[in-house]
Amino acid sequence: MSVVLNLNISHLRQQYLSGSLTPTQLVKQLDAEISQEENQAGKHNIWITRLTLADMMGYAELLEKLDAKVLPLYGIPFAIKDNIDLAGIPTTAGCPDYQYMPAETATVVQKLIDAGAIPVGKTNLDQFATGLVGVRSPYGASRNSINADYISGGSSAGSAVSVALGLASFSLGTDTAGSGRVPAAFNNLVGLKPSLGLLSTQGVVPACRTLDCVSIFTLNVEDAQTVLNVAQGFDEADAFSRKKTTANNTHFKTDFTFGLPKAEQLAFFGNTETPELFAHAIQQLERIGGRKVEIDFTHFIDTARLLYEGPWVAERYAAIKSFFDHHQDSIYPVTSKIIGNAKKISAADTYAAMYKLKSLRRAIEPVWDTLDIILTPTAGTIYTISEVLADPIQTNTNLGYYTNFMNLLDLSAVAIPAGFQKNGLPFGVTICTTAFKDDALLVLAQRILK
Repeated sequence: MSVVLNLNISHLRQQYLSGSLTPTQLVKQLDAEISQEENQAGKHNIWITRLTLADMMGYAELLEKLDAKVLPLYGIPFAIKDNIDLAGIPTTAGCPDYQYMPAETATVVQKLIDAGAIPVGKTNLDQFATGLVGVRSPYGASRNSINADYISGGSSAGSAVSVALGLASFSLGTDTAGSGRVPAAFNNLVGLKPSLGLLSTQGVVPACRTLDCVSIFTLNVEDAQTVLNVAQGFDEADAFSRKKTTANNTHFKTDFTFGLPKAEQLAFFGNTETPELFAHAIQQLERIGGRKVEIDFTHFIDTARLLYEGPWVAERYAAIKSFFDHHQDSIYPVTSKIIGNAKKISAADTYAAMYKLKSLRRAIEPVWDTLDIILTPTAGTIYTISEVLADPIQTNTNLGYYTNFMNLLDLSAVAIPAGFQKNGLPFGVTICTTAFKDDALLVLAQRILK
C-alpha cells in the first residue's frame, strides 16, 4: 500500500475489485494515520469519539466475506458528525453532559453501512449545531485543514476537516443555516446540501427540525453523487422525510441561465481578493454555456435574517428545552446566549414571522420562471480563530449572508471550490435551485469544475 492514502471512492473501488487492497489493510493504515494526526502538537480537533481499530476491523472483516461488486461503498471509510447516531457510540452534539448512548443507528448512516461503508469516528461540531465557525465546542476549535490559524467553518467542522486531511473518503454533516456549505468552502471540498427531506433525519439531534438536513462532504463531485445515490430515500420513521419527485429530476440544458445578486448587494466583508475569485467563477459558468442575469437579492437577504432574528431560534430551544433549562452551565456561552433568546419570542411573534416568510417565498417564486440556478459566494470571506473569538456573533452573521436563506426557501444547493487566495486559503461558490434538483446540480457542478 502507498504511504499516502488516496481515498477517492472510485480509486478505492478499483483497488478492491483488482484485489490489490482489502478493507482490513485499509483500516489498519487509516487508524495509524488518524492516530498520528491526533498526536501532533497542532492537531485539528477533528474527533469527539473515534472508533477503535477493533471496531473498524469488525466492519472490514465482515465485508471481506461479501462481494465487493454488489456493494457501491464497499470498504469506503466515512466520518459522522456527532449529532447523528451510530449505535453503541456516544452522541454528544458537542456537549459532554448531553451525551447519550444510542441503541439504534440513524437511518442515513445505516444505509451507508449496508452499502459497505466503514464508519471511522464521530466528529467535532459547533455545539448543538449552532454556528458556522467551528470554534464553539468544549472539545476545542476545529482548525482549518490548510492553515490552522483559521477557522474550519461550522457547524460540521470536524466532518469537513476529516475529508480534507485524507482521513475519510466522505463525511456526513448537517445543514440548517449553512453548516454543510461553509466548511466545504473553507477546506476546498464539495459540500452537498440536499433538498429538505431527501435524506432521513431520523436519529439526528435536531437544531431546527423543520429546516435540518443531512449534508455530504467529498473531495469531488463524482463521490458526492455516489454517496447521495445510497443515502437518499423516503423514510416512514421520519415525519419530515419527503418523497422525491421525478418531475424535477431533469438536468439543466447546455445553455442555462444563472442569477447573481446585484453588484451593490454582493458582500465580501473587507476581503480584497474574493471579489476577483467570484468574478472568475462567473466566467467559468459563462464558459460552459451559462447566461448571467442580475437579480434583486433583497428578499433573499430578508429571508436570511429571519433565521436568527426570528422565531426559528425557538426551534433550537425546543429541541433541547429540558436539558437547556436544567444544565445552563453545561452549554457553551455563545450557544447559550443564542438559544436563550428564544425565551423572548411569543407565539404571536412566531406567526408573524411565518406570515412574513410566506410573503417572501411568494415574492421570490417568479425568479425561478427565468432562472435555472443562482450563483453566490459560499462565504464572502474567512476569519482567523482569534477574529471569531473576539467578535463571535458578527463574524458568524457575516458567514451566513449567502447561506441562511436556503432551507427557509426550500432550495437544494452544492458548494464547490473556486480557487485560492494568495495566502493559500480556498474560496468557494454555491449553486442553488429549487427542491429535488440535487442530481441536476451535481451534473452542472461537474461541468463547472472540468
